[in-house]
Amino acid sequence: MRWENLSEGPAGPAALFGAGAVVTRTIDTPEFRGITFHEVRARSIVNRVPGASRMPFEWTVNPYRGCSHACVYCFARKTHSYLDLDTGLGFDSQIVVKTNAPELLRRELAAPRWTGAHIAMGTNVDCYQRAEGRYRLMPGIIEALRDRANPFSILTKGTLILRDLPLLREAAEVTEVGISVSVGFTDTALWRTVEPGTPSPTARLNAVRTLTDAGIECGVLMAPVIPFLGDSPDRLRATVRAVAESGATSVTPLVLHLRPGAREWFAAWLGEHHPHLVERYERMYAGGSYAPTWYQRMITRQVHELAAEFGIGPARRGAARKAAGPGRPDGPASAGATQLTLL
Repeated sequence: MRWENLSEGPAGPAALFGAGAVVTRTIDTPEFRGITFHEVRARSIVNRVPGASRMPFEWTVNPYRGCSHACVYCFARKTHSYLDLDTGLGFDSQIVVKTNAPELLRRELAAPRWTGAHIAMGTNVDCYQRAEGRYRLMPGIIEALRDRANPFSILTKGTLILRDLPLLREAAEVTEVGISVSVGFTDTALWRTVEPGTPSPTARLNAVRTLTDAGIECGVLMAPVIPFLGDSPDRLRATVRAVAESGATSVTPLVLHLRPGAREWFAAWLGEHHPHLVERYERMYAGGSYAPTWYQRMITRQVHELAAEFGIGPARRGAARKAAGPGRPDGPASAGATQLTLL
């Protein structure tokens, strides 16, 4: 594996971690059987999103690489190739753990150059995947953000976020906190094959209810809407109805996109489970990683109409908190204005 050559950018000569800092572990318990953990000491944890990205945020924190959720469509699969790791089964089972993430984040937030911008988490791989149950990195990360009153958002498919509910409530008292749970569909047969390592859609929506009942506003990212499998009017209606019943404050649809790495893995899955759809997918995604604009707009319109019918709206930005934290001036964070349009 290419541990030595991970640089901070195209011109960055310093490795994010060296070979001497890597400890590889296999854990023979039912929860982690078949999974290998590569424990590393990262050299940086707050990452700038490339300017060409479509993501509506500028800074991220990712304590893990690889994800045991094993979603066949995950766009982050390509990132495993940077380590000479397999983007298929390797992405699902070879998990890189940045064990020093909380202490590193605390140090970077205290740096004079840091201005208190919004930090998004869970936008590459899920920070509440099964590994978090063992390594418990997120409590320290949330505490660091809380102590600096630094705004942040979390996107997750993991119900483990409920473990940190007290910390999230404390953080929400001093800064802007955005929580979004990803639920693209409620069909259990589809879930079992396309997202085999995740909690069920019902469990995720129950987590939304728990969060909202505790006073933490929580939206649902309806992602991905999977063409020809999860996009029929009846299935869209069932999903939006379930989202509304969960108490979610918003619902935002996102159509499946297939970037290199994910595209090949999804195509193999499609050929095995739904071979009659292969040609239709080839036509739909002939133009690249994204479904045609007309199709995305159609799904968005249908979901927003259903959301209005069931009494919820598209994602909206909450009001910025006014509380000041150590080293942070009063007023909203500089990057917070765009973050919660998605999260």
